[in-house]
Order: sequence, then structure tokens, then C-alpha cells
Amino acid sequence: MYTTKDLQAEILRLKKENDVCILAHAYQTQDILEIADFVGDSFGLSQQAAAAPQKTILMCGVRFMAETAKILSPDKRVLLSHPQAGCPMAEQLTAEELRALKQQYPNAAVVAYINTTAALKAECDVCVTSASALDIVRRLPQEEILFIPDCNLGGWIREQVPEKTFHLIKGGCPVHMRITEADVLAARAQYPGAELLIHPECLSEVTRHADYAGSTTGILAYIQKSKARRFIIGTDNSIVQHLQFTYPDREFYPLSCACICRDMRLTTLVDVYRCVCGTGGEEIVLPDELRLAAKKSIDAMLA
Repeated sequence: MYTTKDLQAEILRLKKENDVCILAHAYQTQDILEIADFVGDSFGLSQQAAAAPQKTILMCGVRFMAETAKILSPDKRVLLSHPQAGCPMAEQLTAEELRALKQQYPNAAVVAYINTTAALKAECDVCVTSASALDIVRRLPQEEILFIPDCNLGGWIREQVPEKTFHLIKGGCPVHMRITEADVLAARAQYPGAELLIHPECLSEVTRHADYAGSTTGILAYIQKSKARRFIIGTDNSIVQHLQFTYPDREFYPLSCACICRDMRLTTLVDVYRCVCGTGGEEIVLPDELRLAAKKSIDAMLA
């Protein structure tokens, strides 16, 4: 029987032997982060995939992340760590539905959150991350914005860019939307003086209470610079665990115990082991026409 340490050692050996680069999203569990070559948000990992010298990329995350990595690394073999790891937000709108919305708002720039399928990215003008969305929307020449798929992130941007007209769809991350204003009030009472850091995928009535609102990467950067000792974290609870490992002299509390992404939790250390052995995961294959069309919106983001 393997222990966690034994399995991690085997993975580290096999990834070198089989020329595999392991990318882990920050919402993965700590045992997986410890054996990853790179840890980060979805787009940052895709950029690392493109720069990595290895011929095989293993994405420990969800399907849209592996698709994005494939879009940017067409010559590499890209594996998704667990074939059933999807994203309800990325999959809640179809390309056909988006084409109908584009006809409804013909003058709007179509802005796609990175948490979308390749098929949706192919229909959009520009792709954005939670960290870059505000700056990119401000820079767009269009006065009308059709933002998909997260109405909470879109609404957060709209509040800060009142000079533009936004069209939002009813959608978002079901995990972040489980956090309520009652959770905020309870956490403030339980942990007085703690700074409240919230992801903008949360409901607006939650985000407005934040001492800082921003992407997961932004939250981590904020903590690194902050002199505070106690923090309430309003995003996936895995971040609380990772922060406890990084800053054991500080205190971190989950804003809601319900904020756990089941799709991210599907990947286990054994799944990673099987992938580096060559017996697990799913290879991501995208038709060239779709990949190139989706890449245009990512290129526009980088520009």
C-alpha cells in the first residue's frame, strides 16, 4: 500500500521519465499542488503549458482549462486529469444560444470570461480573466458589452465602468453563489478584525462587504503584501488550506463551508499517478478550425 509520500515520489520520478509537465489549478488539493511544476489560475497555467519544454501537459483542473491549454499548445499532448471534471458555469451557455444573443445585441463587444468552452471562445471578440476583465473592458472601443457567462463578475465590472452599457445573462459559478450575505455577517461576528477577501464570482450583496475583491491570484497577492494577521476567504475553501501551509503564523477562515467545487475535487493523487504512467486521464483534441477561432479571442486579450 502506498502512502501519500510514496505516491508523490513515484509521480515526481515518472513525470521526468515520461516528459510530463504537471499543471495544477489553485483549487486542487495540497497533495497535488506539492508535485506540480506550476500552480496558478486557469489562464496562467495555459501560458505555462505553452512555455514548458515537455511534450505532454497534464492539466489538474477542469475541462475548459485543458481546452485553453490545447488552444495555446497545439503541438503538445494535453491531458485532463479526470475526464468528468467539467465546469457548470463554462457549460451553461451553448454556441447556438450565444449566436442568438449576438443577433440581439449587434453593436456589443462580446466578452467571454476564461471560464468558457472552446466553442464559446470561438464566438467571442475577446477573452478575459477575473484579474484582467476590468482593464480590458475599459480599453474596448465599444460602448456596449455583452458579457458571458458570469453575471456576478459582469455586474461587478459594470459597477466600476458605469459609462458603458452591459448585457448580462443569468448565469455564474454555482459554488461561489452558495455564499450568502448571512455568511458574511456571521463571519464578521465570529472573526472580528479579520480582513474579508472575496472573489467577484460571488453575489453582489456578498462582494460589497469585501475589504478586497479580486481573482484568486489577486487574493493571494493581497495577502502577501498585507500586514494583517487574520483573513476570511470568500472563494473555494482549498485556498484556505493552501494559505495555512504558506503562512502558518497567520489565521485563515472560510467565509462559507459550502464553497467547495466538486469538479475540482474529482482529481485525486492516484489520478495524477495514472496519468504520468500513461494509463489515465483524457487527451484533449480540438479541430484546427475551432482551435484557431477560439485563439483569436485569447490573442485579443493579450493584445
